[in-house]
Amino acid sequence: MTDTIDSRQQKARRLRELHRPGEPLVLANVWDAAGARLVAAAGAQAVATASASVSWTLGSADGDAADRDEVLAQTARVVRSVGLPVTADLETGFGATAADVGGTVAALLATGAVGVNLEDAARPADEAAERIAAARAAATAAGVDLFINGRTDVFLHQIGDPAGRLAEAVARLRAYVEAGADGVFVPGVADPETIAALVAAVPAPLNVLAGPGSPSVPELAKLGVARVSLGPGLAKVAYAAVRRAAGEVYGAGTYTALDGGLTYQELNALAEG
Repeated sequence: MTDTIDSRQQKARRLRELHRPGEPLVLANVWDAAGARLVAAAGAQAVATASASVSWTLGSADGDAADRDEVLAQTARVVRSVGLPVTADLETGFGATAADVGGTVAALLATGAVGVNLEDAARPADEAAERIAAARAAATAAGVDLFINGRTDVFLHQIGDPAGRLAEAVARLRAYVEAGADGVFVPGVADPETIAALVAAVPAPLNVLAGPGSPSVPELAKLGVARVSLGPGLAKVAYAAVRRAAGEVYGAGTYTALDGGLTYQELNALAEG
């Protein structure tokens, strides 16, 4: 798919418009072109990568272990495969310094992606905010209205005293918004009361990570959530299918786990675009 600065700006505006509290943008995160086209055909309004899923397909562990250029090349393949806005999960930004993160974001924009996730991991809040500010500066310099999703892992990694996690997350997220984040992402939260408190306390669209045990999309909409992500959920299901089928053929020597798969013709058609 061809991409011009005008079409990129249109995609950037569209991605921003899709973040509406109470009408969540649902992202079934992918890691390759075929997955992106399957998700688009299912009704996605935008496409997102998941850092873990991309890392695994590149043969790396999640957690800033993948090669930055390989991740960006994979992102470019996803962008080229669909006409929808694409937002990429770039973990902490693949760089030791804020300036490095700015360079990563400039390279991301060259792929045609119009959104990015940047997480704080174990970094101090002021350092994470500085990295978001560098990302915003890089996008401004490129003339692209990049949607920056500032993520805190306070709940996901259970950082600090449980009683203080909500206040810590809110303080971090407000700092990220002030630094230039357009939305905020809090994986590890499924409790409706906590989600509602985050929506009320942070002046930016809230993104939550969903999966088994999470409130449904309609329930999250009622809480005011603006974005729902599946993260590596699809990849985990896909790789579980590979393990089942491989275990069966190398064990019993049978093939029943292959039943229900997509046909060769369907997948080949996806590759043809």
